Amino acid sequence: MTETPAWRIQGSYYETCNCDAICPCRRQNGVAGGRSTYGVCDFLLSWHLAGGNFGDIDLAGLSVCLLGSYDDNEAGSPWRVIVYIGAQATDRQFGALGQIFQGKAGGNMMFLRNILHYVAIRRAHIALDHTAGAETIRIAETVRAQVLRQVAFDGTVSCGIPGHDHPGRENFSSASVKDGPFQWDYQERCGFSTDFSYGT
Repeated sequence: MTETPAWRIQGSYYETCNCDAICPCRRQNGVAGGRSTYGVCDFLLSWHLAGGNFGDIDLAGLSVCLLGSYDDNEAGSPWRVIVYIGAQATDRQFGALGQIFQGKAGGNMMFLRNILHYVAIRRAHIALDHTAGAETIRIAETVRAQVLRQVAFDGTVSCGIPGHDHPGRENFSSASVKDGPFQWDYQERCGFSTDFSYGT
């Protein structure tokens, strides 16, 4: 049986979902959040890896996105997702990131326990801009998201996905998604930007 190698990834993070800003699942000034605004959360998450490795496999420069949805009224609110890995990933890099983002490599990505069903894990042409205040996501010709403007808030906002030890910036965002079971468009909904660091 092959032992899973030690791994780490770090870089920048931007997400958007159909909740009203500030997203009710965030912590505001350390106070825990709650259910999504509309009961069903449609979300798009993105990571740009400034550095990282999976054993001897270099992962720097790659991007990963996760598209999905969950229903607060379903027991456990399980997520159903598509994982996109940047098209330039080699087979070894794709395999490593596939293990990491399915939770098969261990580590501190605790939110992955929420995922019930992986609709697909596939390569895609991903273009991310994580410039503060101008974040965008483009995945092939089917998925788009962008920051519209920052949310004025006096205090700290954090999200459990990058980790509450990585507070960031809440913003108003728009998104257009047309991929398999995930089909939606929204404007003036929530977004969040920060950095991240995961590993074993």
